[in-house]
Amino acid sequence: MTQSLVITVDGPSGSGKGTLCQMLARKLGWHLLDSGALYRIVGLAAKRKGVSFDDAEALAELAANMNVEFVAGQPSEPSAVWLDGEDISLDVRAESTGALASKVAIHTQVRDALTDLQRSFATAPGLVADGRDMGTVIFPRAPVKIYLTASAEERAERRYKQLKMQGGSVNLAALLEDIKQRDERDMNRKVAPLKPADDAVVIDSTAKAIDEVFQQVLALVDSAAEFHPE
Repeated sequence: MTQSLVITVDGPSGSGKGTLCQMLARKLGWHLLDSGALYRIVGLAAKRKGVSFDDAEALAELAANMNVEFVAGQPSEPSAVWLDGEDISLDVRAESTGALASKVAIHTQVRDALTDLQRSFATAPGLVADGRDMGTVIFPRAPVKIYLTASAEERAERRYKQLKMQGGSVNLAALLEDIKQRDERDMNRKVAPLKPADDAVVIDSTAKAIDEVFQQVLALVDSAAEFHPE
């Protein structure tokens, strides 16, 4: 399958990308790609297989040959993550796995391998791709590209409520500062900086419910000629 049946949703953390993509994948019956989880998955796989985090070539080979599947859950829940037939959802989101991700992300060979892996997700009947460079780098010819954003204050508030519901002890001001710093890093990095694709539809979700955003994107999908050939 080419990129003719791909919907990309890019944007900063906390903008609602994950929830929106799960809703779209469930509604359309399409595959789901959570690109932000891939480095975590590589790190976890490397630890399990005893691959050295200094061995860029071995890590890249591991990344290229992973059998990864994302399964959309309910909107309020993260997607399930399967690796080589095993549900690794809990392990991949553990705090310790985040540290492993940073160890593999420094290698160019791993990034290149994951680029190919991400593009391999574009199979029939279609793909909803969640990330930061899906529309600019990975699927530049996707017919529907969304850039979902929200104010830093709104995103910090959402994260604050999420962590409080999980029983965590959090500070809203610290969350806001962390989000602002992350935005600065993501938008100014040399490789695949966070920005809307030239042909992306930018949606600000600050004052919108996720259902309103969902219906807006569905309307864009319905009007895309590539999805409805004569």
